[in-house]
Amino acid sequence: MARVFVTGSSDGLGRMAASLLVERGHAVVLHARHEARGRDALAAVPGAEAVLTGDLSSLAQTRALAERANALGTFDAVIHNAAIGYRERQRLLTVDGLSHVFAVNTLAPFVLTALMHQPGRLVYVSSELHRRGDASLLDLNWEQRPWRGNQAYSDTKLHDVLLAFAVARRWPAVRCNAMEPGWVATKMSPRATGDLDAAHRTQVWLATDDDPAATGTGGYFYHLRPKPPSGATRDPERQDRLLAECERLSGVRLPDA
Repeated sequence: MARVFVTGSSDGLGRMAASLLVERGHAVVLHARHEARGRDALAAVPGAEAVLTGDLSSLAQTRALAERANALGTFDAVIHNAAIGYRERQRLLTVDGLSHVFAVNTLAPFVLTALMHQPGRLVYVSSELHRRGDASLLDLNWEQRPWRGNQAYSDTKLHDVLLAFAVARRWPAVRCNAMEPGWVATKMSPRATGDLDAAHRTQVWLATDDDPAATGTGGYFYHLRPKPPSGATRDPERQDRLLAECERLSGVRLPDA
């Protein structure tokens, strides 16, 4: 039995992954943005161990979430599933003056990774759209560029893969991978036509399975199979530049192994 923390598990693919983990006998801690959603999550995933709340758009709340997670001990796996979609028509600012999409999709998983006890496995949920992300890593906070919601989302999904590979390189004892669920019907993409039943299974597989393919590190996966990611994600210098920018914008440092 593994003990797994799943961010963004009050609905969508995160909740589906959490439910499958419980069904398979694993201990699961859920995450929701606030208490009302947390109650809904516990009701929707009977058998979950607990739910932790915290708004990932707030650096203070993300730090506090990491502290509450650490109070529960070290997890066998953490699935970074929470994300904001691409439908924001203008650049929305968080309480910290950051782009909302960047804060939730990129900075929050970085901060949680840096501040939580190192688990046995880390899974970062990306997207096929990471291939359209801006690999220059310039203007991550969209202070200079005209706002484009789809591009902002694609950028952050590229960041998630870069983050996964950077952490895999820096923490060799942690099995750290990224994956894409496919274009499936969730509240982010209600008209999508991909295989919804298969979308969450790769998260669970990477977090818990003993299949040799799932126990490596620094990989990228789609529907239980390796898939080549964008070539830019394999550049160590680019990975380190993203880490440095995340450290600068969050005030949090990724510790050494």
